Amino acid sequence: MKKMKKSIPVFKNERDEARFWLSHDTTQYIDWSNAARAEFPNLKPTTKTITLRLPMMLLNSIKKLANKKDVPYQSLMKVFLDEKVREEMLTP
Repeated sequence: MKKMKKSIPVFKNERDEARFWLSHDTTQYIDWSNAARAEFPNLKPTTKTITLRLPMMLLNSIKKLANKKDVPYQSLMKVFLDEKVREEMLTP
């Protein structure tokens, strides 16, 4: 026999809801066995603007490569950084 779950209260605002879930176990309110994975294909990752000082020769080389690949140079830099970080994370 399946145990009945508690009813989720109606909240005045998002802050009240957040406080509630900080002190309550969701398994008492939600049957997670019926949950489905959500997909949000149009979400973009949060980005942060930074200042990065590079030697002019390096920046010019990156811009030439980006032009050759027909991509914005900042996008190419993000790809290069991502590839190197992933590689380093896999190295023991």
